[in-house]
Amino acid sequence: MITVTAFKWVPPFARGLVRDLRVRWALEEAGLSYREQLLGQDEKDSADYRGWQPFGQVPAYEEDGLRLFESGAIVLHIAERSESGEALLPAAPAARARAVQWMFAALNSIEPHVQNLALIDLFCPDEDWAKARRPEAEAFVQRRFAALAERLGDQDWLDDGRFGAGDLLMASVLRILRHTDLVAAHANLAAFLDRCEARPAFQRALAAQLAAFEEA
Repeated sequence: MITVTAFKWVPPFARGLVRDLRVRWALEEAGLSYREQLLGQDEKDSADYRGWQPFGQVPAYEEDGLRLFESGAIVLHIAERSESGEALLPAAPAARARAVQWMFAALNSIEPHVQNLALIDLFCPDEDWAKARRPEAEAFVQRRFAALAERLGDQDWLDDGRFGAGDLLMASVLRILRHTDLVAAHANLAAFLDRCEARPAFQRALAAQLAAFEEA
């Protein structure tokens, strides 16, 4: 049985954004069952958990003795061993390489700048340094989103005419700025995100994450 770690509780603004959602979503798309292991704030810093996830974050993943951390690496692993064949990665080598390329683009070219702005807005909005930094941080995100929107064009998905792991991670990153209108400023990005969030696998994953918080 696959085990995925998640937090028992997070502040309301973070609910639906914690990175275990990406792994839950990938598992739902791949048709793989899993169990959640919910962690309290004290448990994430335990020696046992740090031996599994050295940074004390979620998600961490375990399957038949294999332990992984980092959501992108876990999603890639799930995509590669999916019981649904090509659920998240195409079989053709060139198309597969392009799909992995978009996974890295989401996590390396887009997410750091999105997270920088989210940190300012959600954690430090009243700090003088944050107020001074925000216009530049937002401008950088706008440039990245404009480039992404141009590349997406009128396509439904990022590559190969089908939903894949790159779309999953890119949508997960775009959702971080749901408190802004930066995605909505590009009609094709907003439509892309709507398509991703409308997928039944995403809805099941989101419901599972939120259910844990409701119980807490």
